[in-house]
Amino acid sequence: MNFQYWQPQIEKMPRSELEALQLHKLKEEIGFALRTSFYQSRLEAAGIRNPDDIKTVDDLRRIPFTTKSDLREGFPYGFLSIPKEEVVRLHASSGTTGIPTTIYFSRDDIKRWSTYMARCIFGSGCTKNDVFQNMIGYGLFTGGLGLHQGGEEVGMMVIPAGSGNTARQFKLMQDFGTTVVHATPSFLLHIESKMKEAGVRRENLSLKRAFAGAEPYSEDTRRRIESLLNIDVFNSYGLSEMNGPGVAFECQCKNGMHIWEDGYIAEIIDPKTFEPVKDGEVGELVLTILCREATPILRYRTRDLTGFFTEPCPCGRTHRRLRRITGRSDDMLIINGVNVFPSQIEEVIMGMKEVGNNYLIVVEKEGALDRLTVKTEVGPNIFMDDARPLNALKERIRETLQASISISPRVELHESGSMPVSEGKAVRVQDTRPKDV
Repeated sequence: MNFQYWQPQIEKMPRSELEALQLHKLKEEIGFALRTSFYQSRLEAAGIRNPDDIKTVDDLRRIPFTTKSDLREGFPYGFLSIPKEEVVRLHASSGTTGIPTTIYFSRDDIKRWSTYMARCIFGSGCTKNDVFQNMIGYGLFTGGLGLHQGGEEVGMMVIPAGSGNTARQFKLMQDFGTTVVHATPSFLLHIESKMKEAGVRRENLSLKRAFAGAEPYSEDTRRRIESLLNIDVFNSYGLSEMNGPGVAFECQCKNGMHIWEDGYIAEIIDPKTFEPVKDGEVGELVLTILCREATPILRYRTRDLTGFFTEPCPCGRTHRRLRRITGRSDDMLIINGVNVFPSQIEEVIMGMKEVGNNYLIVVEKEGALDRLTVKTEVGPNIFMDDARPLNALKERIRETLQASISISPRVELHESGSMPVSEGKAVRVQDTRPKDV
């Protein structure tokens, strides 16, 4: 395989040099953090009054974790470390409590973020000859502008299509010869399901690659998208607190996401004990940003569950690889005392060729017990008026799920294309139980 590197001197930097660079950048970031109203007292309480109090990267563990609640309590300017007139952009989360988490960027921060995104995109095999259609939301959400600016940095022709409007997406693909797209996995499956209806033939499109992100998805879902659309799908990882997309990305090997360690320090902890897990074990990802001056964030608990690959990547990059995100520590469902992650259910149903592209997990209370229902569409070639094969499919799904999650769910089958499709992040879980349960 012909590997390509945007910044080979950094991407293939020896580990000893990379760790020295991390320490240098961590000290810089501590300097920015000491200027913020939030971190100043917190760092001083940890015995850190200036950057030189950090002697090794391990000294980071002296600092308490930062949480989403901290960011909300610091709203609007508690985490800002530069004068307001030097801020050129802000991004913000949706703010489910009414208070968003807000991230500020200086001009240099934007340039650095663009460079990390260019590494990701170029490392997947893209070049300036590609046409990149960005089919994800813009605005305060970081996903749209993040990939957009990375595509421009590489030199691709970028089409800022935004999310939704399937007919227009097809028209853009046909008119401009789109070769690369960026979308949620659920929207990529939706696009494929609407091709026939829109009169679009796959062989008349120029698609080669897709970047999928913004929502967790299983390896079976990736394989399904690749098979249906005949493209390479690359997994990406990011979160707005750490700039957005570009924290980690798959190279052409598609075997784990390289986390750019000159921009981020990654720890993986046990979410119950807060102690580091052993190398290769799964735990909660904690991130410290090293590449942003306007909004320093130290030891941020992402709640995302993953682990490190321990063996080197054939591509030659020295930056460690994250395993696929299996879920979130706060997304786990406890159903009649059994721990269940939505990703376990997705892995089962997306591995069945008779099942369609859309599903919903419903958890509700029935008397004193919890009841799990899995609703899923069937494939377009399954006839809903033929009861025997439908009943056999329902039973096979139920038995396979029971073997995987130790719970026997109800299974509902729905006609292909009949379940609602989200234009943004797909809503896959509907938990109607009382909140105090």
